[in-house]
Amino acid sequence: MDSHADKLSGAVQELESPDRIRELETQVSQLQQAVTSHAVIDQAIGVIVAVGRMTPDEAWDALRETSMCTNVKLRHVAELVVAWGQGGRDLAAEVRDVLSRRLKSREPQ
Repeated sequence: MDSHADKLSGAVQELESPDRIRELETQVSQLQQAVTSHAVIDQAIGVIVAVGRMTPDEAWDALRETSMCTNVKLRHVAELVVAWGQGGRDLAAEVRDVLSRRLKSREPQ
């Protein structure tokens, strides 16, 4: 029967294997990227909520729709919206047009 020390030794050896280390490094990198993307998307939602006077859910839908209609990755659309909200640059015409239509559809008639 294996002792606890044997099990621990086997677990340590598995964690120290080069393949497992690379796998864990890749996983950590992907998680870091996801956290950064999420933060940028949340910031863009905030910009759209403020500018478009809509709820966060509606702003999320506007971002997602803009990404799908323009075939631009959601994170990149979010980065553009945040930069625009900070006054740093104009929105790309295609993104601006789709987002503008979405915001106008929310205006009271």
